[in-house]
Amino acid sequence: MHLPNRFCGRDPMNSASAKRIDIISDTHGYLSPALLDELKGADLIIHAGDLTSEMDYEHLCTIAPVRAVLGNNDYYRDYGPDVDRLALFTYEGLKFAVAHYREDLPVGSVDVAINGHTHVTKEAQVGRCLVLNPGSASYPRGTRGPTMARMLVKDGKIISTKFIDLD
Repeated sequence: MHLPNRFCGRDPMNSASAKRIDIISDTHGYLSPALLDELKGADLIIHAGDLTSEMDYEHLCTIAPVRAVLGNNDYYRDYGPDVDRLALFTYEGLKFAVAHYREDLPVGSVDVAINGHTHVTKEAQVGRCLVLNPGSASYPRGTRGPTMARMLVKDGKIISTKFIDLD
């Protein structure tokens, strides 16, 4: 089931040639068929921690480039030197920060801050920064089922964001 796009005040018609970022978290060793189907065609996958499977990380890397961080259940996993507690990077002209815990994000110095851990979707604008939690793609909490987020970006702007229900 797809929820309607939430366009954050931006023009949804400006999505031609935009890059698609699929954002997931808290997969805990399970990449569902529904999740893998949704990830097809992503330009970038962001994983906000608690992968808990080196094989899952390698699988995601076969779909699209991956920017991932360590979660509280990843402490003894080895995903290689590019996966740490905090990821800071620029993509399509936007500054991103990704951490498993919301309190580890430098919200005031980036355009997009992404966290996981709570297994609950959340989107908030904090100053100029969009703070986003995609929920859990495998083990949700609360009444909502498994989720992920999708973002379209172009020319240093967020074109759209939406949550996608995976059940």
